[in-house]
Amino acid sequence: MEVSYSCNEHAPEIVFFDLETTVPKKGGQRFWVLEFGAIVVSAHKLSEIESYTTLIRPKDLSVVSVKSSRCDGITRGAVENAPSFEDVADRIFNILNGRVWAGHNIQRFDCVRIKEAFEDINRPAPVPVGIIDSLGVLTEKFGRRAGNMKMATLASYFGMGQQKHRSLDDVRMNLEVLKNCATVLFLESSLPNTLHSKWYGSSRVIMTRSRTNGKSPCKEESSRKSPPTSLAYQRTVPCARGSLEKVTEKVKGLLCKAQGKPPPLQQLLKHSHSLLR
Repeated sequence: MEVSYSCNEHAPEIVFFDLETTVPKKGGQRFWVLEFGAIVVSAHKLSEIESYTTLIRPKDLSVVSVKSSRCDGITRGAVENAPSFEDVADRIFNILNGRVWAGHNIQRFDCVRIKEAFEDINRPAPVPVGIIDSLGVLTEKFGRRAGNMKMATLASYFGMGQQKHRSLDDVRMNLEVLKNCATVLFLESSLPNTLHSKWYGSSRVIMTRSRTNGKSPCKEESSRKSPPTSLAYQRTVPCARGSLEKVTEKVKGLLCKAQGKPPPLQQLLKHSHSLLR
């Protein structure tokens, strides 16, 4: 008797991760990792399986500001007694290696910094089985209805409060933003003629509200994770009929490309639908 196995039974876990780093003040300077944070979630239910976060002391403490320009920012005093990257490399490797990597703007920034950090200690870097960058996915499918595509702006759009710019808080916010975007796209795909035009007719109002919603934002240094200025990320793509399904297919394709099997991530749709009950 032939036994068939569903790809869902063997779907790799997804790790949402984020780095906090120094910001180079002049040319030739590099980024140094100051904090790593990650949550591992099930591809079936998007439920959190484990989490890990740690501050990291750079080789040269002078690259860290004595006083951060960000609210809740990382200062020199906060990391002076923290472990070095080499001390926590095993834990970081184990939580990342062989999983799907997810996060906001990770392809352009976080993945590069992880590779650099492991090169610094002459160790092989962890390898993902696939990458889901929410910046690219949401820019293409959700559009720029919330203004720019920074995580802080998306979070403000959905009333989630201010981004804390701390790794573990940011990755959990990233997952919640994705859930909310998926829910909106699900609703629009269900009633495209009724809901679609209303979103895009008020984009200017939404952008203004995003900048002024709630308390005045704290003074913040230039973000090393700002969305890139390339046209690929700047253009607005309207949500056509079935756009949620397209988002899901794109994510599922990344997972299955690594496995060579049918797509495993229908649960993003199911989870989004459960939020409406």
